[in-house]
Amino acid sequence: MTLVVGPRDGELPDDLTAAEAGMWQAFRNGSVYDLSSGDALVDDPHGGHPWGPERSVRARIVCWLLLDGPPALAGRVASLQLTGVRISGTMDLAGGTVEPYVELRGCRFEREVLLPETRFTTVRLVDCSVPRLEAARLHTEGDLHLPRSRFRGGIRLTDARIGTDLLLNQAIVHRDRYGRSIAADGMTVGQDLQAEMLESHGEVSLRSAQVGVSLSLRGARLLNPYTRHALNAPQLTVERTLYLTPAGLGGPLMRGTTPAQGTRIQRFECEGGVRLDDGRFGDALDFEHARFTFTDEQELSLRRVQTPELRFLGERPARGRVVLSGARVVNLMDRADSWPGPGRLHMGGFAYENLVPRGPFPLEKRLRWVGAATAEYNPEPYERLAAVLRAGGEDEDAREVLLAKHRRRRESLPVAAKLVGYAQDWTVAYGYRPGRAAVWMAVLWAAGSLAFARAEPPPLKAGEHPDWNPVLFALDLLLPVIDLGQAGFWHLDDGWQWLATALILLGWILATTVAAGATRLLRRS
Repeated sequence: MTLVVGPRDGELPDDLTAAEAGMWQAFRNGSVYDLSSGDALVDDPHGGHPWGPERSVRARIVCWLLLDGPPALAGRVASLQLTGVRISGTMDLAGGTVEPYVELRGCRFEREVLLPETRFTTVRLVDCSVPRLEAARLHTEGDLHLPRSRFRGGIRLTDARIGTDLLLNQAIVHRDRYGRSIAADGMTVGQDLQAEMLESHGEVSLRSAQVGVSLSLRGARLLNPYTRHALNAPQLTVERTLYLTPAGLGGPLMRGTTPAQGTRIQRFECEGGVRLDDGRFGDALDFEHARFTFTDEQELSLRRVQTPELRFLGERPARGRVVLSGARVVNLMDRADSWPGPGRLHMGGFAYENLVPRGPFPLEKRLRWVGAATAEYNPEPYERLAAVLRAGGEDEDAREVLLAKHRRRRESLPVAAKLVGYAQDWTVAYGYRPGRAAVWMAVLWAAGSLAFARAEPPPLKAGEHPDWNPVLFALDLLLPVIDLGQAGFWHLDDGWQWLATALILLGWILATTVAAGATRLLRRS
Protein backbone atom coordinates (compact mmCIF):
# COMPACT_ATOMS: atom_id res chain seq x y z
CA MET A 1 0.00 0.00 0.00
CA THR A 2 1.34 3.44 -0.98
CA LEU A 3 0.97 6.25 1.52
CA VAL A 4 1.57 9.96 1.22
CA VAL A 5 4.86 10.90 2.80
CA GLY A 6 4.23 13.76 5.19
CA PRO A 7 5.93 15.56 8.01
CA ARG A 8 6.80 13.67 11.18
CA ASP A 9 6.78 16.70 13.47
CA GLY A 10 2.96 16.80 13.63
CA GLU A 11 2.41 19.56 11.07
CA LEU A 12 -0.67 19.10 8.88
CA PRO A 13 -0.04 17.80 5.36
CA ASP A 14 -1.05 20.20 2.63
CA ASP A 15 -3.60 17.97 0.85
CA LEU A 16 -5.94 17.25 3.78
CA THR A 17 -9.59 18.24 3.67
CA ALA A 18 -11.17 20.08 6.57
CA ALA A 19 -12.67 16.86 7.92
CA GLU A 20 -9.32 15.08 7.61
CA ALA A 21 -7.49 17.94 9.28
CA GLY A 22 -9.84 17.73 12.25
CA MET A 23 -9.30 13.96 12.42
CA TRP A 24 -5.52 14.52 12.32
CA GLN A 25 -5.60 16.87 15.28
CA ALA A 26 -7.97 14.61 17.26
CA PHE A 27 -5.61 11.69 16.64
CA ARG A 28 -2.68 13.61 18.14
CA ASN A 29 -4.81 14.67 21.09
CA GLY A 30 -6.23 11.18 21.66
CA SER A 31 -9.77 12.58 21.66
CA VAL A 32 -13.03 11.54 19.99
CA TYR A 33 -13.63 13.08 16.57
CA ASP A 34 -17.40 13.35 16.21
CA LEU A 35 -18.97 14.46 12.92
CA SER A 36 -22.52 13.34 13.72
CA SER A 37 -25.34 15.84 13.22
CA GLY A 38 -27.40 15.04 16.28
CA ASP A 39 -30.33 13.83 14.15
CA ALA A 40 -30.75 10.07 14.79
CA LEU A 41 -32.31 9.49 11.37
CA VAL A 42 -29.56 11.29 9.49
CA ASP A 43 -26.80 9.79 11.62
CA ASP A 44 -27.94 6.19 11.15
CA PRO A 45 -24.94 4.57 9.40
CA HIS A 46 -27.20 1.88 7.98
CA GLY A 47 -29.83 4.28 6.66
CA GLY A 48 -30.15 5.85 3.25
CA HIS A 49 -29.48 9.46 4.14
CA PRO A 50 -26.38 10.68 2.26
CA TRP A 51 -23.33 11.95 4.09
CA GLY A 52 -21.47 14.69 2.23
CA PRO A 53 -17.79 15.64 2.09
CA GLU A 54 -18.08 17.50 5.39
CA ARG A 55 -18.40 14.07 7.06
CA SER A 56 -16.01 12.13 4.82
CA VAL A 57 -12.36 11.18 5.16
CA ARG A 58 -10.20 9.16 2.80
CA ALA A 59 -9.30 5.62 3.86
CA ARG A 60 -5.66 6.17 2.91
CA ILE A 61 -5.41 9.05 5.38
CA VAL A 62 -6.86 6.83 8.11
CA CYS A 63 -4.28 4.16 7.24
CA TRP A 64 -1.53 6.77 7.31
CA LEU A 65 -2.48 7.82 10.81
CA LEU A 66 -2.61 4.22 12.08
CA LEU A 67 0.60 2.96 10.47
CA ASP A 68 2.82 6.04 10.41
CA GLY A 69 0.95 8.83 12.11
CA PRO A 70 2.26 11.97 13.78
CA PRO A 71 3.42 11.95 17.40
CA ALA A 72 0.94 12.62 20.18
CA LEU A 73 0.74 15.99 21.80
CA ALA A 74 2.67 16.39 25.02
CA GLY A 75 1.02 14.50 27.83
CA ARG A 76 -1.45 12.74 25.48
CA VAL A 77 -1.71 9.25 23.95
CA ALA A 78 -2.46 9.13 20.23
CA SER A 79 -5.59 7.19 19.27
CA LEU A 80 -8.11 7.04 16.46
CA GLN A 81 -11.63 7.56 17.81
CA LEU A 82 -14.18 8.47 15.14
CA THR A 83 -17.93 8.94 15.41
CA GLY A 84 -20.34 9.51 12.52
CA VAL A 85 -17.62 9.56 9.86
CA ARG A 86 -17.81 8.28 6.26
CA ILE A 87 -14.60 6.56 5.14
CA SER A 88 -14.18 6.58 1.37
CA GLY A 89 -12.00 4.15 -0.53
CA THR A 90 -10.59 0.85 0.66
CA MET A 91 -9.15 0.75 4.16
CA ASP A 92 -6.15 -1.51 3.60
CA LEU A 93 -3.93 -2.29 6.59
CA ALA A 94 -2.84 -5.73 5.40
CA GLY A 95 0.33 -6.94 7.09
CA GLY A 96 0.73 -3.76 9.13
CA THR A 97 1.28 -3.17 12.84
CA VAL A 98 -1.13 -0.70 14.43
CA GLU A 99 -0.08 0.57 17.83
CA PRO A 100 -2.71 3.28 18.54
CA TYR A 101 -6.03 2.41 20.07
CA VAL A 102 -8.79 2.25 17.42
CA GLU A 103 -12.49 2.87 18.04
CA LEU A 104 -14.99 3.81 15.34
CA ARG A 105 -18.65 4.36 16.24
CA GLY A 106 -21.54 4.87 13.87
CA CYS A 107 -19.24 5.12 10.85
CA ARG A 108 -19.82 4.20 7.21
CA PHE A 109 -17.19 2.42 5.14
CA GLU A 110 -17.51 2.91 1.41
CA ARG A 111 -15.55 -0.24 0.59
CA GLU A 112 -14.30 -3.36 2.34
CA VAL A 113 -11.91 -3.24 5.28
CA LEU A 114 -8.73 -5.25 4.69
CA LEU A 115 -6.93 -6.39 7.85
CA PRO A 116 -5.25 -9.73 6.94
CA GLU A 117 -2.15 -10.45 9.04
CA THR A 118 -2.52 -7.08 10.75
CA ARG A 119 -1.50 -6.63 14.38
CA PHE A 120 -3.54 -4.43 16.72
CA THR A 121 -3.67 -3.74 20.42
CA THR A 122 -7.47 -3.26 20.56
CA VAL A 123 -9.86 -2.40 17.75
CA ARG A 124 -13.55 -1.56 18.01
CA LEU A 125 -16.03 -1.01 15.19
CA VAL A 126 -19.30 -0.24 16.96
CA ASP A 127 -22.55 0.22 15.02
CA CYS A 128 -20.68 0.64 11.75
CA SER A 129 -21.72 -0.13 8.18
CA VAL A 130 -19.03 -2.24 6.48
CA PRO A 131 -19.28 -3.85 3.02
CA ARG A 132 -16.94 -6.66 4.14
CA LEU A 133 -14.31 -7.32 6.81
CA GLU A 134 -11.36 -9.31 5.52
CA ALA A 135 -9.18 -10.17 8.53
CA ALA A 136 -7.60 -13.60 8.08
CA ARG A 137 -4.73 -14.17 10.51
CA LEU A 138 -5.52 -10.92 12.30
CA HIS A 139 -3.76 -10.62 15.67
CA THR A 140 -4.96 -8.45 18.55
CA GLU A 141 -3.40 -8.18 21.98
CA GLY A 142 -6.72 -7.03 23.40
CA ASP A 143 -10.31 -7.03 22.15
CA LEU A 144 -11.95 -7.12 18.76
CA HIS A 145 -15.40 -5.53 19.15
CA LEU A 146 -17.89 -5.45 16.28
CA PRO A 147 -21.24 -5.00 18.08
CA ARG A 148 -24.31 -3.69 16.22
CA SER A 149 -22.30 -3.39 13.02
CA ARG A 150 -23.59 -4.62 9.67
CA PHE A 151 -21.47 -6.47 7.15
CA ARG A 152 -23.05 -6.79 3.72
CA GLY A 153 -20.42 -9.15 2.34
CA GLY A 154 -19.47 -11.21 5.37
CA ILE A 155 -16.59 -11.42 7.84
CA ARG A 156 -13.43 -13.45 7.46
CA LEU A 157 -11.43 -14.23 10.60
CA THR A 158 -9.74 -17.44 9.52
CA ASP A 159 -6.82 -18.31 11.85
CA ALA A 160 -7.22 -14.99 13.66
CA ARG A 161 -5.78 -14.61 17.17
CA ILE A 162 -7.90 -12.46 19.49
CA GLY A 163 -6.07 -11.75 22.74
CA THR A 164 -9.08 -11.23 25.00
CA ASP A 165 -12.73 -10.88 23.83
CA LEU A 166 -14.47 -11.02 20.46
CA LEU A 167 -17.83 -9.21 20.48
CA LEU A 168 -20.43 -9.58 17.74
CA ASN A 169 -23.49 -8.70 19.80
CA GLN A 170 -26.47 -7.56 17.68
CA ALA A 171 -24.34 -7.57 14.52
CA ILE A 172 -25.98 -8.36 11.19
CA VAL A 173 -23.83 -10.33 8.77
CA HIS A 174 -24.74 -11.34 5.22
CA ARG A 175 -23.14 -14.06 3.15
CA ASP A 176 -20.09 -13.71 0.96
CA ARG A 177 -19.78 -15.20 -2.52
CA TYR A 178 -19.06 -18.62 -1.00
CA GLY A 179 -22.22 -18.60 1.11
CA ARG A 180 -20.45 -17.90 4.42
CA SER A 181 -21.45 -15.04 6.67
CA ILE A 182 -18.63 -15.57 9.20
CA ALA A 183 -15.60 -17.62 8.19
CA ALA A 184 -13.52 -18.13 11.33
CA ASP A 185 -11.96 -21.57 10.95
CA GLY A 186 -8.97 -22.05 13.22
CA MET A 187 -9.64 -18.83 15.14
CA THR A 188 -8.44 -18.51 18.73
CA VAL A 189 -10.16 -16.22 21.27
CA GLY A 190 -8.35 -15.74 24.57
CA GLN A 191 -11.47 -15.15 26.67
CA ASP A 192 -15.13 -14.80 25.64
CA LEU A 193 -16.71 -14.91 22.22
CA GLN A 194 -20.03 -13.08 22.55
CA ALA A 195 -22.41 -13.08 19.59
CA GLU A 196 -25.65 -12.42 21.42
CA MET A 197 -28.59 -11.34 19.25
CA LEU A 198 -26.39 -11.91 16.20
CA GLU A 199 -28.27 -12.13 12.90
CA SER A 200 -26.45 -14.25 10.35
CA HIS A 201 -27.57 -14.77 6.75
CA GLY A 202 -25.27 -17.56 5.62
CA GLU A 203 -23.00 -20.18 7.16
CA VAL A 204 -21.15 -19.43 10.39
CA SER A 205 -17.99 -21.52 10.10
CA LEU A 206 -15.97 -22.11 13.29
CA ARG A 207 -14.12 -25.28 12.39
CA SER A 208 -11.34 -26.08 14.88
CA ALA A 209 -11.85 -22.72 16.62
CA GLN A 210 -10.81 -22.33 20.27
CA VAL A 211 -12.47 -20.13 22.88
CA GLY A 212 -10.70 -19.57 26.20
CA VAL A 213 -13.81 -19.05 28.34
CA SER A 214 -17.40 -19.15 26.99
CA LEU A 215 -19.09 -18.81 23.60
CA SER A 216 -22.47 -17.10 23.79
CA LEU A 217 -24.99 -17.20 20.96
CA ARG A 218 -27.85 -16.17 23.23
CA GLY A 219 -30.76 -14.86 21.21
CA ALA A 220 -28.89 -15.27 17.92
CA ARG A 221 -30.68 -15.97 14.63
CA LEU A 222 -28.68 -18.13 12.22
CA LEU A 223 -30.42 -18.23 8.85
CA ASN A 224 -29.10 -20.50 6.12
CA PRO A 225 -31.99 -22.79 5.13
CA TYR A 226 -30.94 -23.56 1.57
CA THR A 227 -27.55 -25.18 2.12
CA ARG A 228 -26.38 -27.81 4.58
CA HIS A 229 -25.25 -25.82 7.62
CA ALA A 230 -26.15 -22.60 9.38
CA LEU A 231 -23.52 -23.33 12.07
CA ASN A 232 -20.57 -25.44 10.98
CA ALA A 233 -18.23 -25.92 13.94
CA PRO A 234 -16.63 -29.37 14.09
CA GLN A 235 -13.72 -29.75 16.54
CA LEU A 236 -14.75 -26.56 18.32
CA THR A 237 -13.15 -26.20 21.76
CA VAL A 238 -14.81 -24.03 24.42
CA GLU A 239 -13.17 -24.11 27.82
CA ARG A 240 -16.43 -23.45 29.63
CA THR A 241 -19.94 -23.27 28.09
CA LEU A 242 -21.52 -22.88 24.66
CA TYR A 243 -24.84 -21.05 25.07
CA LEU A 244 -27.55 -21.46 22.42
CA THR A 245 -30.17 -19.98 24.74
CA PRO A 246 -32.49 -16.93 25.01
CA ALA A 247 -31.31 -13.37 25.48
CA GLY A 248 -33.14 -10.42 26.97
CA LEU A 249 -33.37 -6.77 25.97
CA GLY A 250 -34.68 -4.06 28.24
CA GLY A 251 -33.88 -5.82 31.50
CA PRO A 252 -31.68 -8.52 32.99
CA LEU A 253 -32.35 -12.11 31.97
CA MET A 254 -31.24 -14.48 34.68
CA ARG A 255 -31.30 -18.23 34.23
CA GLY A 256 -34.20 -19.94 35.97
CA THR A 257 -36.05 -16.77 36.98
CA THR A 258 -39.05 -14.88 35.65
CA PRO A 259 -37.86 -11.99 33.43
CA ALA A 260 -38.39 -8.49 34.76
CA GLN A 261 -41.32 -6.49 33.40
CA GLY A 262 -40.45 -4.89 30.08
CA THR A 263 -37.79 -7.43 29.19
CA ARG A 264 -38.02 -8.60 25.57
CA ILE A 265 -36.94 -12.21 25.26
CA GLN A 266 -35.43 -13.51 22.05
CA ARG A 267 -34.64 -17.19 21.86
CA PHE A 268 -31.83 -18.75 19.86
CA GLU A 269 -33.19 -19.69 16.43
CA CYS A 270 -31.49 -21.61 13.68
CA GLU A 271 -32.77 -22.26 10.16
CA GLY A 272 -30.29 -24.73 8.73
CA GLY A 273 -28.14 -27.58 9.97
CA VAL A 274 -25.85 -27.43 13.00
CA ARG A 275 -22.59 -29.39 13.11
CA LEU A 276 -20.68 -29.59 16.39
CA ASP A 277 -18.96 -32.93 15.78
CA ASP A 278 -15.92 -33.72 17.98
CA GLY A 279 -16.51 -30.59 20.04
CA ARG A 280 -15.08 -30.20 23.55
CA PHE A 281 -17.00 -28.07 26.07
CA GLY A 282 -15.46 -27.76 29.52
CA ASP A 283 -18.64 -27.02 31.51
CA ALA A 284 -21.77 -27.46 29.40
CA LEU A 285 -23.48 -27.39 26.04
CA ASP A 286 -26.74 -25.49 26.57
CA PHE A 287 -29.73 -25.65 24.18
CA GLU A 288 -32.38 -24.29 26.55
CA HIS A 289 -35.43 -23.01 24.59
CA ALA A 290 -33.45 -23.24 21.32
CA ARG A 291 -35.55 -23.52 18.17
CA PHE A 292 -34.26 -25.44 15.15
CA THR A 293 -35.87 -25.44 11.72
CA PHE A 294 -34.46 -28.17 9.50
CA THR A 295 -35.20 -29.67 6.14
CA ASP A 296 -35.42 -33.46 5.94
CA GLU A 297 -31.73 -33.61 4.96
CA GLN A 298 -30.43 -31.31 7.70
CA GLU A 299 -29.51 -32.27 11.25
CA LEU A 300 -28.26 -31.21 14.64
CA SER A 301 -25.05 -33.22 14.66
CA LEU A 302 -23.33 -33.80 18.02
CA ARG A 303 -21.22 -36.78 16.99
CA ARG A 304 -18.46 -37.57 19.49
CA VAL A 305 -19.08 -34.39 21.52
CA GLN A 306 -17.60 -34.42 25.02
CA THR A 307 -18.95 -32.26 27.84
CA PRO A 308 -19.79 -32.64 31.54
CA GLU A 309 -23.37 -31.49 30.93
CA LEU A 310 -25.66 -31.50 27.90
CA ARG A 311 -28.77 -29.36 28.43
CA PHE A 312 -31.08 -30.61 25.69
CA LEU A 313 -34.00 -28.36 26.55
CA GLY A 314 -35.01 -26.81 23.25
CA GLU A 315 -38.11 -27.19 21.12
CA ARG A 316 -38.66 -30.47 19.31
CA PRO A 317 -37.58 -29.96 15.66
CA ALA A 318 -40.44 -30.78 13.30
CA ARG A 319 -38.12 -32.17 10.62
CA GLY A 320 -34.51 -33.28 10.26
CA ARG A 321 -32.43 -35.41 12.62
CA VAL A 322 -30.64 -35.19 15.96
CA VAL A 323 -27.44 -37.25 15.99
CA LEU A 324 -25.59 -38.07 19.23
CA SER A 325 -23.56 -41.01 17.98
CA GLY A 326 -20.39 -41.48 20.01
CA ALA A 327 -21.06 -38.46 22.25
CA ARG A 328 -19.96 -38.66 25.89
CA VAL A 329 -21.55 -36.58 28.66
CA VAL A 330 -21.80 -36.88 32.42
CA ASN A 331 -25.19 -35.24 33.04
CA LEU A 332 -27.94 -35.36 30.44
CA MET A 333 -30.49 -32.68 31.28
CA ASP A 334 -33.53 -32.99 29.03
CA ARG A 335 -37.28 -32.68 28.58
CA ALA A 336 -39.62 -35.28 27.18
CA ASP A 337 -40.94 -32.87 24.52
CA SER A 338 -37.48 -31.81 23.28
CA TRP A 339 -36.56 -35.02 21.46
CA PRO A 340 -37.57 -35.84 17.87
CA GLY A 341 -39.69 -38.85 16.97
CA PRO A 342 -38.82 -42.30 15.59
CA GLY A 343 -36.29 -42.41 12.79
CA ARG A 344 -35.02 -38.88 13.50
CA LEU A 345 -32.89 -39.61 16.57
CA HIS A 346 -29.59 -41.48 16.43
CA MET A 347 -27.75 -42.42 19.64
CA GLY A 348 -25.38 -45.25 18.69
CA GLY A 349 -22.50 -45.18 21.17
CA PHE A 350 -24.00 -42.25 23.12
CA ALA A 351 -22.70 -42.50 26.70
CA TYR A 352 -24.18 -40.62 29.65
CA GLU A 353 -23.83 -41.23 33.39
CA ASN A 354 -26.77 -39.37 34.95
CA LEU A 355 -30.24 -38.39 33.80
CA VAL A 356 -31.52 -35.04 35.05
CA PRO A 357 -34.99 -34.59 33.52
CA ARG A 358 -36.51 -31.10 33.55
CA GLY A 359 -40.20 -31.69 34.21
CA PRO A 360 -42.11 -35.00 34.02
CA PHE A 361 -40.29 -37.72 32.11
CA PRO A 362 -41.92 -41.04 33.09
CA LEU A 363 -40.37 -44.37 32.16
CA GLU A 364 -42.97 -44.94 29.45
CA LYS A 365 -41.80 -41.83 27.61
CA ARG A 366 -38.16 -42.65 28.30
CA LEU A 367 -38.68 -46.02 26.61
CA ARG A 368 -40.24 -44.26 23.63
CA TRP A 369 -37.17 -42.01 23.59
CA VAL A 370 -34.90 -45.05 23.34
CA GLY A 371 -37.21 -46.65 20.79
CA ALA A 372 -37.06 -43.53 18.62
CA ALA A 373 -33.28 -43.94 18.43
CA THR A 374 -33.41 -47.57 17.26
CA ALA A 375 -35.17 -47.79 13.90
CA GLU A 376 -33.58 -51.24 13.69
CA TYR A 377 -33.02 -53.28 16.81
CA ASN A 378 -29.92 -52.19 18.72
CA PRO A 379 -29.44 -53.34 22.33
CA GLU A 380 -26.93 -50.62 23.27
CA PRO A 381 -29.31 -47.69 24.03
CA TYR A 382 -31.47 -49.97 26.20
CA GLU A 383 -28.48 -51.34 28.09
CA ARG A 384 -27.08 -47.84 28.63
CA LEU A 385 -30.39 -46.57 30.02
CA ALA A 386 -30.75 -49.62 32.25
CA ALA A 387 -27.22 -49.16 33.61
CA VAL A 388 -27.85 -45.49 34.42
CA LEU A 389 -31.16 -46.27 36.14
CA ARG A 390 -29.58 -49.09 38.14
CA ALA A 391 -26.71 -46.82 39.21
CA GLY A 392 -29.32 -44.37 40.44
CA GLY A 393 -31.07 -47.05 42.52
CA GLU A 394 -34.01 -47.49 40.12
CA ASP A 395 -33.75 -51.29 39.89
CA GLU A 396 -37.37 -51.87 38.95
CA ASP A 397 -37.20 -49.35 36.12
CA ALA A 398 -33.93 -50.89 34.94
CA ARG A 399 -35.63 -54.30 34.69
CA GLU A 400 -38.48 -52.75 32.71
CA VAL A 401 -35.97 -51.28 30.27
CA LEU A 402 -34.24 -54.63 29.75
CA LEU A 403 -37.62 -56.30 29.32
CA ALA A 404 -38.45 -53.70 26.67
CA LYS A 405 -35.15 -54.53 24.98
CA HIS A 406 -36.15 -58.22 24.64
CA ARG A 407 -39.57 -57.24 23.34
CA ARG A 408 -37.98 -54.96 20.76
CA ARG A 409 -35.60 -57.74 19.73
CA ARG A 410 -38.53 -60.14 19.37
CA GLU A 411 -39.96 -58.02 16.56
CA SER A 412 -36.86 -58.71 14.45
CA LEU A 413 -37.00 -62.52 14.85
CA PRO A 414 -38.55 -65.14 12.54
CA VAL A 415 -42.12 -66.24 13.19
CA ALA A 416 -41.24 -69.40 15.18
CA ALA A 417 -38.83 -67.48 17.40
CA LYS A 418 -41.45 -64.78 17.89
CA LEU A 419 -43.92 -67.35 19.18
CA VAL A 420 -41.35 -68.66 21.64
CA GLY A 421 -40.62 -65.09 22.69
CA TYR A 422 -44.30 -64.33 23.28
CA ALA A 423 -44.52 -67.48 25.43
CA GLN A 424 -41.48 -66.43 27.47
CA ASP A 425 -42.86 -62.93 27.88
CA TRP A 426 -46.32 -64.07 28.95
CA THR A 427 -45.08 -66.70 31.37
CA VAL A 428 -41.91 -65.32 32.95
CA ALA A 429 -41.32 -61.90 31.28
CA TYR A 430 -37.98 -63.11 29.92
CA GLY A 431 -36.83 -63.76 33.48
CA TYR A 432 -37.06 -60.14 34.63
CA ARG A 433 -40.07 -60.85 36.81
CA PRO A 434 -39.01 -63.97 38.76
CA GLY A 435 -42.04 -63.71 41.01
CA ARG A 436 -44.22 -64.61 38.03
CA ALA A 437 -42.14 -67.79 37.55
CA ALA A 438 -42.69 -68.72 41.19
CA VAL A 439 -46.44 -68.27 40.72
CA TRP A 440 -46.38 -70.55 37.70
CA MET A 441 -44.38 -73.09 39.70
CA ALA A 442 -47.06 -73.06 42.41
CA VAL A 443 -49.86 -73.40 39.84
CA LEU A 444 -48.16 -76.37 38.17
CA TRP A 445 -47.51 -77.96 41.55
CA ALA A 446 -51.18 -77.69 42.52
CA ALA A 447 -52.35 -78.94 39.12
CA GLY A 448 -49.89 -81.83 39.18
CA SER A 449 -50.91 -82.76 42.71
CA LEU A 450 -54.59 -82.86 41.76
CA ALA A 451 -53.85 -84.88 38.63
CA PHE A 452 -51.64 -87.47 40.34
CA ALA A 453 -54.13 -87.83 43.16
CA ARG A 454 -56.21 -89.85 40.66
CA ALA A 455 -53.29 -92.03 39.65
CA GLU A 456 -52.33 -95.24 41.38
CA PRO A 457 -49.05 -96.17 39.65
CA PRO A 458 -47.54 -99.53 40.53
CA PRO A 459 -44.09 -99.54 42.12
CA LEU A 460 -41.07 -100.51 40.07
CA LYS A 461 -39.89 -102.88 42.83
CA ALA A 462 -42.14 -104.38 45.43
CA GLY A 463 -41.12 -103.55 48.98
CA GLU A 464 -38.63 -100.91 47.85
CA HIS A 465 -40.77 -97.83 47.56
CA PRO A 466 -42.17 -95.10 49.83
CA ASP A 467 -45.84 -94.53 50.39
CA TRP A 468 -47.55 -92.91 47.38
CA ASN A 469 -47.89 -89.13 47.95
CA PRO A 470 -49.16 -87.23 44.88
CA VAL A 471 -48.26 -83.82 46.37
CA LEU A 472 -44.64 -84.72 47.05
CA PHE A 473 -44.43 -86.63 43.77
CA ALA A 474 -45.52 -83.57 41.74
CA LEU A 475 -43.09 -81.34 43.67
CA ASP A 476 -40.26 -83.85 43.18
CA LEU A 477 -40.86 -83.71 39.41
CA LEU A 478 -40.94 -79.90 39.32
CA LEU A 479 -37.84 -79.27 41.45
CA PRO A 480 -34.65 -80.09 39.56
CA VAL A 481 -31.59 -81.37 41.42
CA ILE A 482 -33.45 -81.71 44.74
CA ASP A 483 -34.56 -85.30 45.49
CA LEU A 484 -37.67 -85.64 47.70
CA GLY A 485 -37.67 -89.44 47.55
CA GLN A 486 -40.74 -89.86 45.32
CA ALA A 487 -39.66 -89.81 41.67
CA GLY A 488 -37.96 -92.93 40.34
CA PHE A 489 -39.98 -95.47 42.40
CA TRP A 490 -43.17 -95.66 40.33
CA HIS A 491 -44.07 -97.08 36.96
CA LEU A 492 -45.88 -94.50 34.82
CA ASP A 493 -47.40 -95.27 31.44
CA ASP A 494 -49.49 -93.60 28.74
CA GLY A 495 -50.63 -90.05 29.61
CA TRP A 496 -49.14 -90.13 33.10
CA GLN A 497 -45.68 -90.56 31.64
CA TRP A 498 -46.19 -87.58 29.31
CA LEU A 499 -47.51 -85.47 32.22
CA ALA A 500 -44.47 -86.32 34.35
CA THR A 501 -42.11 -85.42 31.49
CA ALA A 502 -43.86 -82.10 30.96
CA LEU A 503 -43.60 -81.23 34.66
CA ILE A 504 -39.89 -82.02 34.67
CA LEU A 505 -39.20 -79.78 31.64
CA LEU A 506 -41.32 -76.92 32.94
CA GLY A 507 -39.71 -77.25 36.35
CA TRP A 508 -36.25 -76.85 34.84
CA ILE A 509 -37.32 -73.78 32.86
CA LEU A 510 -39.09 -72.08 35.74
CA ALA A 511 -36.50 -72.92 38.36
CA THR A 512 -33.75 -71.58 36.12
CA THR A 513 -35.73 -68.37 35.66
CA VAL A 514 -36.21 -67.94 39.41
CA ALA A 515 -32.51 -68.59 40.02
CA ALA A 516 -31.51 -66.06 37.35
CA GLY A 517 -33.78 -63.42 38.86
CA ALA A 518 -32.42 -64.07 42.33
CA THR A 519 -28.87 -63.83 41.02
CA ARG A 520 -29.61 -60.39 39.52
CA LEU A 521 -31.05 -59.20 42.82
CA LEU A 522 -28.03 -60.45 44.77
CA ARG A 523 -25.60 -58.91 42.29
CA ARG A 524 -27.27 -55.49 42.55
CA SER A 525 -27.30 -55.65 46.33
